[in-house]
Amino acid sequence: MPVRNPDEIFVHPNEIPEACQGALHPMAVKGISLFDERQYWEAHEALEAAWLDEEGPARHLYKGILQAGVTYLQIERGNFVGMAKMYERCKKWLGPWPDVCRGVDVAALRRDVAAAVDLAGQLGPDRLSEFDESLYKPIQRV
Repeated sequence: MPVRNPDEIFVHPNEIPEACQGALHPMAVKGISLFDERQYWEAHEALEAAWLDEEGPARHLYKGILQAGVTYLQIERGNFVGMAKMYERCKKWLGPWPDVCRGVDVAALRRDVAAAVDLAGQLGPDRLSEFDESLYKPIQRV
């Protein structure tokens, strides 16, 4: 069997239903709580710990949530290029997951981040300071 790069996204479609039935890793729970408090860097650190510790395919879900937070962080920092880069990664990591996984409303997260990036795109790099912060949405749980 070939050795896989840990940054490579590989979730076999047959693995997804079982992966989504499990509980969130404790550090993912902490990371989501920090995300909801708009402490995106701290959320990144907690979610990264969950991602590194999780052995199953759900680790990739944590990476997607992490990238969503970093997308918001880049908007806050006024880093348009960084926001665009992180959003592409976010879409890649969240893409394979169903609408709900491990109690996380993944569909809502995708929509929320897309809406934020859409507004940031309309504002452009010179007007990110005008971003409507009400678009930083907490992660919905089901």
